[in-house]
Amino acid sequence: MGAGRPVVLLHGLFSSAYVNWIKFGTAKQIADAGFRVIMPDLRAHGDSAAPHDPAAYFDDVLVCDVEALIAHLGLDDYDLGGFSLGSRTTVRAVIRGMTPRRIVLGGVGLEGLAGWRNRKRFFVEAIAMAETAKRGDPHWLSIQFMKTMKIDTVAAGLLLETFADTDPSLLTVLTMPTLLVCGSEDDDNGSAESLEAVLPNARLAIVPGTHMSSVTSPEMGVAIAKFLTN
Repeated sequence: MGAGRPVVLLHGLFSSAYVNWIKFGTAKQIADAGFRVIMPDLRAHGDSAAPHDPAAYFDDVLVCDVEALIAHLGLDDYDLGGFSLGSRTTVRAVIRGMTPRRIVLGGVGLEGLAGWRNRKRFFVEAIAMAETAKRGDPHWLSIQFMKTMKIDTVAAGLLLETFADTDPSLLTVLTMPTLLVCGSEDDDNGSAESLEAVLPNARLAIVPGTHMSSVTSPEMGVAIAKFLTN
């Protein structure tokens, strides 16, 4: 969407490019600020393939997919960002050597990077309980979202096993300007303030909402567009 300097945005777990970035106007706000917004559906999400072959799910496979996309598009000067899973993928991509000019990390705190195994366990449980969980169960909303998004739970389960904890000492390589953008009621992935404290060049923007609702907030697009244009 749009034309200008490329910015690649990665959606969250069980979501899609459309739901995360297009449906609520975030991508348009960024495009209107003068950017070419590139929004892939990640493996096992949206319109992308969801293979059941375990060989298709190796460590950091989403990072490899993003690297392949950047190479395919011939991008050598670009910005990169994401929300939740997209943020984790962005961080892992930079640690592996990708060099975006600026990065955006939405809906994530230090604990969400360093303690991913605990978060992964929650989603593995949600998949297992997809047909049995009752309203009021802490997994309920995630299960309903999976069903709404028509997630292939076999592929999702395989994909979850490809994510690893990120040693906080590795975050020192994230020296580029970094925006942390997080909902005022979002602590699903830990404290954004704690992540800001360890990143060399980060600023924090708080927008209204929880982890699920903050991506619907127009303030999300405003914060990202403002950061990218400064």
